[in-house]
Amino acid sequence: MNVLHLRIILTCCAVLFHSFSPMLTTNRIHKEIYHIPLDEKSELTLDWIVDYPLKTVTFEIHIPIKFGWFAIGFSDRGEHFSADYCVLWYDWKHELHFEDAWADDQAKLTADEQQDCKSFKKIIRGNKMKFSFQRKFDTCDKNDYLIEDGTVHIVWSRGHEKLYKLQGLNITVSKENNGMVRTELLKNIEVNIQLPTESTSLDILADQVTVPSDETTYWCHVHKLPSKFKRKHHIVEYKPVIQTGNEGLVHHMEVFHCIAPATENIAIYVGPCFSTKRPHNTHVCKRVLAAWAMGAKSFVYPEEAGLPIGGPDFNPYIMLEVHYNNPEKRNDWIDSSGIRFDIVSKLRPMDAGVIELGLEYTDKMAIPPNQEEFSLSGYCIVECTAVSLPPEGIVVFGSQLHTHLTGVRVFTRHIRDGRELPELNRDNHYSTHFQEIRRLKRRVKILPGDALITTCIYNTVKRENVTLGGFAISDEMCVNYIHYFPSTTLEVCKSAISDHALSTYFKYMHDWEGQMTAGKVISENYKAIEWNPMRVQLLHELYREAPLSMQCNMSSGDRFPGYWENSSVTPILLPNPPPVRQCS
Repeated sequence: MNVLHLRIILTCCAVLFHSFSPMLTTNRIHKEIYHIPLDEKSELTLDWIVDYPLKTVTFEIHIPIKFGWFAIGFSDRGEHFSADYCVLWYDWKHELHFEDAWADDQAKLTADEQQDCKSFKKIIRGNKMKFSFQRKFDTCDKNDYLIEDGTVHIVWSRGHEKLYKLQGLNITVSKENNGMVRTELLKNIEVNIQLPTESTSLDILADQVTVPSDETTYWCHVHKLPSKFKRKHHIVEYKPVIQTGNEGLVHHMEVFHCIAPATENIAIYVGPCFSTKRPHNTHVCKRVLAAWAMGAKSFVYPEEAGLPIGGPDFNPYIMLEVHYNNPEKRNDWIDSSGIRFDIVSKLRPMDAGVIELGLEYTDKMAIPPNQEEFSLSGYCIVECTAVSLPPEGIVVFGSQLHTHLTGVRVFTRHIRDGRELPELNRDNHYSTHFQEIRRLKRRVKILPGDALITTCIYNTVKRENVTLGGFAISDEMCVNYIHYFPSTTLEVCKSAISDHALSTYFKYMHDWEGQMTAGKVISENYKAIEWNPMRVQLLHELYREAPLSMQCNMSSGDRFPGYWENSSVTPILLPNPPPVRQCS
């Protein structure tokens, strides 16, 4: 065989290998390919690209060839039914079909009248099948999932039997043959990822962790920064470092700075984050420096700013937290994953900063049990931004939404002079198990006198008693950490219900509803209430209308000058209309 023949054969093979998914290799301007494993062994994988002009996502799935049918789709919270699927299946004649279908609340599949899993292509190579298809963000089909900004729960299921027809197939099979992963499909593709040449790397990694055989583990590892960080540096980017083979195990990671005096030593703790053996002084490690979740790539800071790290007043201890997802409960996982920071010693023109928006960490706010949806809102009021922000305002470029276990939806509204501006951030399918700092697709200017309202929706159907605000994972939070420049002294702009309004509510519940709420301890008063629909509605209205107790705090912990008790709820005189779908 001569060289020319060899080149022709290799070229043909290359074309064949990629021909099933031409849209993943087009010459469009935005052709970033994103990747996630669908199972912890990475035997099943998903790649995708986003086309914003056409409002489509092109998916490519790699699966072993031994299957009778394979379904991949989307659901609101990660449930396998009700859910929207694209299904690849063999009939009894071994002919291959690809159909758009949906699973009802009994897990039975029905083929859609409107077929929206488009442009199917496939190729078999060795023991793998690779297939691709295209899907619009919004198909305008009532049975289809609306792909939107924020978290997406991707579900999959497979069976080894061939089918006579798809109609009526039960999507539920053994645990080994289905799964769910969370990711953000509609990525920000405008981020400049070119690093400055003078940057150096700092790896904050786990160290040969023997991952427990529990389905979910949060593992913490306190690190001390090298001595060079006695001098201030800027973080300009961070990225995940995932141990090879563990791509399906490492679900998300965060790095926290330990907020303490620069000379205070923090225990070098390595172990489960919620262990009773965790040293008490490590609980000051709670200011977020980095947050990564499965499917995310690098987080890059704008060219104008970097996140400060180090300096004479900077405590040198930071903590890595890794969430391991181990549904097979294996006991043989060893992991050394973590976060890599890219850092420069030549400081950028501006420091980036972080402001906490939302609700104060207090048991003054509570969520009744057995609620499919209950909302709480935290306010950053006009009076606070007026006295704390510079005249030219600040530019918000990133956001990390945060609740604990019962939070299902989070968004932050932006108000100026009573008129609502476009929302700062929203996640309609939020999960506490998928948290990352996301670069906003547009920069948002916040001026003195603007107001920001962060609302969290909770589901407490599985809770038997009230859920209180607080720090424990079983408590709840409602926070938006906004990342911005230039840094100011404002660090916390959060609210809670005023003490007087809450005491009046408890007195009413005691005097008129016969509830045992005459005690002095807020948490015990909440727990004493026997909740019914009327009492739940009354609490909801109280939170919506009652005066506020504000935290308008500097980075020193002191409040800005002013009287911050019994502040008024921000009025919205001209709210935004609901978003309009482009459907006939």
